[in-house]
Amino acid sequence: MPVWIMIAIRSLVALVFLFVLTRLNGKRQISQINIFEYMAAVTVGDIAAMISADVNEEFIPGAVSMIIWATIPIALAWLSLKSKWFRDLSEGRATIVVKNGKIMEDNLKKLRYSTDELLEQLRVKNAFNLADVEFALLEPSGDMSVLLKSENQPITPKQIAWQVAPQTESQTVIMDGNMMDEPLTTIGWNRERLQLELEKAGVTLNNVFLGQISSSGQLYIDLYDDQLTPPISKEGKLLFALLKKCQADLETFGLSTENPEGKRTYEKCASDIDTVVQSTKALLTR
Repeated sequence: MPVWIMIAIRSLVALVFLFVLTRLNGKRQISQINIFEYMAAVTVGDIAAMISADVNEEFIPGAVSMIIWATIPIALAWLSLKSKWFRDLSEGRATIVVKNGKIMEDNLKKLRYSTDELLEQLRVKNAFNLADVEFALLEPSGDMSVLLKSENQPITPKQIAWQVAPQTESQTVIMDGNMMDEPLTTIGWNRERLQLELEKAGVTLNNVFLGQISSSGQLYIDLYDDQLTPPISKEGKLLFALLKKCQADLETFGLSTENPEGKRTYEKCASDIDTVVQSTKALLTR
């Protein structure tokens, strides 16, 4: 058998073997690995390259070596789940770098972290002013977690006792100019309704690169032609204006009538519409 054919076969087998071992280690092996997992991954890759290109080496011993090295991250992950001491040893602990708005210089020195690196990581977390930071930790993964002071944190609906509707996942209903039936069914739409929305926007299906429908039912369109901008739907704002007009009309009728019962009816209806206006304002005016 020619050498190049043998190398091709060994490479394909090693690639499949490497893929299976990587999948067994889970997604964490790919997305976020610690030092032990990194060492094991590099070693397994080196072994795979060696047994692929060196036809004088036996394949089976190399495959056994790959299995041994690939099981190291699995064993370490199992030990980390069972023992906090081992987890701290293998993955490390989070380190406080800012506390009560003050930089912990000693911890920075232990981490070999410069002031410029600290400020850079704070800026990544949108903390451009150190005085705004209450607490900051450097996680074992290298990411920085930042807690802003209370007066600098954005207000949430919970803090102002504002009831909001739960958010659901946006559905991609158009991809590469093709309608996606399953996402449409998930949100209760069909092809006819989507086609109607496209006609309202003045675009054709074959010119749409991507289309998504948000949890509020708003259709977002990205066109192949980047020079074109699809028109923004104003139906929500028009509906909001109509509701405000109805409320104003009812209040006017209530003020103009001399019938006490009619006045109370108009005022109640105006109050009911005001409740609807306040609950839908954020949805209709965005």
